[in-house]
Amino acid sequence: MLTNEQRLTLYYWMLLTRSFDETMVAMWKQGRGLGGTFSQRGHEAISVGAAYALEPGDVIAPMHRDLGAYLLRGMTAERIFGNLLGRSGGVSAGRDANLHGMGDLGLQIIGFISHLPHSMAVSLGAAMSFVYRSEARVALTFTGDGASSAGLFHETLNMAAVWNAPWVVIVENNLYAYSTPLEQQMKVPAIAERAASYGMAGVSVDGNEVEAVYAVTSAAVERARCGGGPTLIEARTMRMLGHAIHDGAEYVPRSLLESWEKRDPVMTYRARLLEAGVSDEAVLSEIAERVAAEVAEAVARAEADLLPDPATVEAGVYAEG
Repeated sequence: MLTNEQRLTLYYWMLLTRSFDETMVAMWKQGRGLGGTFSQRGHEAISVGAAYALEPGDVIAPMHRDLGAYLLRGMTAERIFGNLLGRSGGVSAGRDANLHGMGDLGLQIIGFISHLPHSMAVSLGAAMSFVYRSEARVALTFTGDGASSAGLFHETLNMAAVWNAPWVVIVENNLYAYSTPLEQQMKVPAIAERAASYGMAGVSVDGNEVEAVYAVTSAAVERARCGGGPTLIEARTMRMLGHAIHDGAEYVPRSLLESWEKRDPVMTYRARLLEAGVSDEAVLSEIAERVAAEVAEAVARAEADLLPDPATVEAGVYAEG
């Protein structure tokens, strides 16, 4: 059961994710040097709710729409903006001006592999390493609805089930695999149903409800930690902007976006906190002001950072001699 303080913490992380995202998109439109830009809008409750369910020693392998997980696990907004701006203080030290590849094993974060669903196999390997070392740790990763139609998705599920791995995968079902609608790529009504084919637990959850995501993820993580095996979680949501900033998403019916906008995960949770008496306008406004200041400072510090020294271009590149 979440305390009121924990609920406000969830709201803070979701609002920070939203503010970062809106600033990132605005900077891209202003031509302020960003690389590839993938909006998180609509996914905040999934990344925050899931990451909040983990213990510090657990491993997480987020995707490009899981900014909240990176932030919550300790990757600062300044480092991520620095990555987007190609600065030396960015996560990849100027190697990748993107949300791709933002790994930090010191924070137990496996860098995102842009080809989906390849992070699944890597995170499963991490989970099995915990088994071999008799460590009560769990690995959690994310993938997309389109990736659930790929062969590696099914191969990894089968291996995870056979090995009874301490592993959780969250499929972020945002109804479109780039421009392909869900009904054109699969016949099953719920992606979570696929779990039964491999003898593993499967559950669907409203991906716009952060407490619901937290609850099902917490249960799955605890089951995995106690030897109960892996879980496939389908979190249903809507990608509110295109695949990336260059994609206007003209293929998505406006009426569909309008209906999902009414279920905005950040705004609906704010309303719920007020309605339940968890907080009041003054406290929530204070959180919003703190978030705005943090994002503004992160941008300023990242933009003031140096570009990487060209002489270090080969540093951190591994190849067989």
